Amino acid sequence: MIKTQKVNKVHKAYEVNFDGLVGPTHNYAGLSFGNIASETHAQSVANPKLAALQGLQKMYLLMKLGIPQAILPPHERPNIRMLRRLGFTGSDQAILQETYRVSPLIFSLCYSASSMWTANAATVSPSSDSQDGRVHFTVANLTSNFHRAQEAETTLRILQTLFSDSRHFIVHPSLPAGSYFGDEGAANHNRFCSEYGQPGLQLFVYGKEGYQEQGGYQEQGLLPKRFPARQTLLASEAVARLHQLSEHSVIFAQQNPEVIDLGVFHNDVISVVNQNVFLYHELGFRDTETVIKKIKEQFSGSLKSLQSLHLLKITESELSIKEAVQSYLFNSQLVTLKDSHMAIIAPTECAELKKAHAVLNRLVAEDNPIQTLHFVECRESMKNGGGPACLRLRVVLTEDELKACSKSVFLTEELYNQLTNWVNKHYRDRLTNHDLLDPLLLEESRRALDELTQILKLGNLYSFQ
Repeated sequence: MIKTQKVNKVHKAYEVNFDGLVGPTHNYAGLSFGNIASETHAQSVANPKLAALQGLQKMYLLMKLGIPQAILPPHERPNIRMLRRLGFTGSDQAILQETYRVSPLIFSLCYSASSMWTANAATVSPSSDSQDGRVHFTVANLTSNFHRAQEAETTLRILQTLFSDSRHFIVHPSLPAGSYFGDEGAANHNRFCSEYGQPGLQLFVYGKEGYQEQGGYQEQGLLPKRFPARQTLLASEAVARLHQLSEHSVIFAQQNPEVIDLGVFHNDVISVVNQNVFLYHELGFRDTETVIKKIKEQFSGSLKSLQSLHLLKITESELSIKEAVQSYLFNSQLVTLKDSHMAIIAPTECAELKKAHAVLNRLVAEDNPIQTLHFVECRESMKNGGGPACLRLRVVLTEDELKACSKSVFLTEELYNQLTNWVNKHYRDRLTNHDLLDPLLLEESRRALDELTQILKLGNLYSFQ
């Protein structure tokens, strides 16, 4: 950990949402143990076209609200390169047929569409927090699930393409694989600040310290008993070192093992931060009161913030953990608008669940920066366990850093219309797991992705190009 504190010059900065575009093979395989929505909807009929359009419509809303909005392209699926590494040979189509015959599980793993949830892609620290004055990215290794672990290589290539100027950005490869350094990216990371361009306080949330499945940790209440803890403290500490963060600007907090067992597989299912506003559930952490005390002390102390800290606690009686997982209320996006007021971008499930809707109405009515509420339809994503916040990676950029990154992925009215037409042209509106064997689907998907790289001006990004 870096022990010295750098005095940063404050620059005007913006929080940019980089949303993952849903790919043409979006499907429901139920691969994510501990993700209740994913397991519940396994083998359901998917609608890739609707999923992609819902994601684009959410991005368009953010753009219209004045929030800088950009796009990350989908990963190539099926992952033929991975299947070849696993010993399958022959033509691409022959490999798919043989994989399905030998192991339907491996077939599903290499057809996973989960890269669309870019909150899991990486952890990001802005230049105002890092000792070298650069924006740091560390690609998540996602080692708790094989179908996600295979994403790291492509994510690294995408981020290095978009943030190639080494004067402003450094993109770190994922941490070493293995259970000791399991890293789930920004889904377990939050940042407090007064203004985006000012130094911030980063909250890293972990489920376990390292490899602790043995030794009585479960009996002591230090580990969940039903579902796995994915993020490790060792990984979070490593990311903080790589990002050159001062020890005064970080807090490490353990997630409550009991809520992990209730389906809170990532911290962004139970809390969300934007600037000086923290929306959290009272049972979210192993010792919530101590965590809140640390946040208060460091926000007003090391940050020397003159702004009030708004700690918005949701109690179990207001909204149970089960209802929080059902509605994904905490996986809403909390964003700052041009007038400095904040808005909540919530999934429509929060409007349908009476208690969740009541909580949101209370938050908007109370004396805090949140003044508006927007519901977005992202049901195709929600059925696989991802709400509005799962679909985006937040990146704080100064004006100079904005100029230095790829402009072609930033959403405009023209690009939105172009991508909407692209989806309608290439995507299917019905996809079952058996349809993944269709030899035409591979050709359709590659044709779509090849055209997308031309639209986004990303060059040859995929292995088939």
